[in-house]
Amino acid sequence: MTDINREVRQAADVLKSGGIILYPTDTVWGIGCDATNSEAVNKIYALKKSANKKSMLVLVDSIDRAAVYTDHVPSVAWDLMEVAVKPLTLILPGAHGIADNLIPDEGTIGIRVPDHPFCNRLCHILGRPIVSTSANLSGAPAPAGFSQIDDEIKKGVDLIVDACFETGATGQPSSIIAIDPTGAFTIIRE
Repeated sequence: MTDINREVRQAADVLKSGGIILYPTDTVWGIGCDATNSEAVNKIYALKKSANKKSMLVLVDSIDRAAVYTDHVPSVAWDLMEVAVKPLTLILPGAHGIADNLIPDEGTIGIRVPDHPFCNRLCHILGRPIVSTSANLSGAPAPAGFSQIDDEIKKGVDLIVDACFETGATGQPSSIIAIDPTGAFTIIRE
C-alpha cells in the first residue's frame, strides 16, 4: 500500500514548484495546480485544450478557508454545505487571492471542500487552494475512474497520484449551486 503522507508531500512539492498533477478526488479524477499560480493554471488550459474559466474550480480544506478567497461567504453557504448529501461546489461572488486567469468575467469562483483524505491533506499541506478540473480534454466526458483517462492527459502532467487513492470516489461530477452576495442561490447542476 502506498503511504498517503509521502504521496501528499510529493504532490505538494510538485504544486509548489508550479507543476500540475493528476489526482483522485471524492468525485472524478482531476487535473490540479496551485490556484494562486497563473502560469500553472495556463498549463492546465493548454493540456485540456480549453480556456473556459467556468470549468475550473478550487478545492479548499474547509468552508472557512473559502472566506480567504472571496469577498463574502453568505451564511447560506454553511447551511448548504451542512445539508449536502453529495459533493457540492459553491459558486461564490467576489473572488480574489487566486490567479486572475481562474476568475471569470463575473468575478466568481467555484469552491468545494472535498470529502476525501488525500485531497484534504493536500489542501492542508499546500496551504493554498488547489485547482480541480475534470481529467479530460475539452468536450470529452469526465472519466469516472483512472482507467478512463486519456493518455494525452496522463503524459501532460508532472505527477500522477497513485490510483489506490481513488477509493470512495462517486465517479460523478459534484452538484453546483451559485450564491449571490444577498444569499440567494440557484442550482446549476444537481
